[in-house]
Amino acid sequence: MNPEKTNTFRHAEMFGGRTHRAMPTSASNGGEIIFRPFDAANSGVRPPFSVRKLRHPLFSWFGLRPIIAQHTRAEHDALLRWVCDRRTVVEIGVAEGASACALREAMSPEGILYLIDPFHLSRVPLINTLRRAAHAAVAQFGACRVVWIEQFSQAAVGNWREPIDLLFIDGDHEESAVRKDWDDWSRFVVPGGVVLFHDARVFENGWPDLTYGPVRVVNRLFRDGEAIEWRIVEEADSLIVVERKEG
Repeated sequence: MNPEKTNTFRHAEMFGGRTHRAMPTSASNGGEIIFRPFDAANSGVRPPFSVRKLRHPLFSWFGLRPIIAQHTRAEHDALLRWVCDRRTVVEIGVAEGASACALREAMSPEGILYLIDPFHLSRVPLINTLRRAAHAAVAQFGACRVVWIEQFSQAAVGNWREPIDLLFIDGDHEESAVRKDWDDWSRFVVPGGVVLFHDARVFENGWPDLTYGPVRVVNRLFRDGEAIEWRIVEEADSLIVVERKEG
């Protein structure tokens, strides 16, 4: 990519009621993301107007507010690090697309990003503003090919055959659903590849607790030693990264 034709764009992080500039990143058309924490009930901080009054994804689709992430800046940075130069990347659970933006931004431009989400909760399915907002957001970052799979993950895996370099599990958070995503999809991850779990770790001032499905699955698999072929390689806020051992 020609650096003279690459604009720089902002990631915004909300603290103290203000939106701060963070390290610039490159994208195709521009984009801004608001990271957690933005819940006034939990933080005691008044969220910005875009979170309080413009939360509906319609406003993101129309470009009237930044993309609202469900993850923190530390988690976003971890996504960027672990996806760097990987070629086959799968995300289960896309929502408004903030994490997919990070994945597409830093992965190999020759790779393929597979985004799995049925977008089934829209009150107006023919318009489906969440799906439209996600598509618009992801288009602003990176250059790799994107394949949208609008199915539940347990259906999508039926036709899956490709080796995976990075798998991000952030779909249904029921314990049984998280475990099924792991059982169904982790077998495709190559040695040296990684799986990332969101909302999977209890941390100070965070939102997950020990009853969360992802927390329970991660603890059983990796802290209690059930998945012996894998090891935890990073923990960032609620994000857990595990790597498949080589050899």
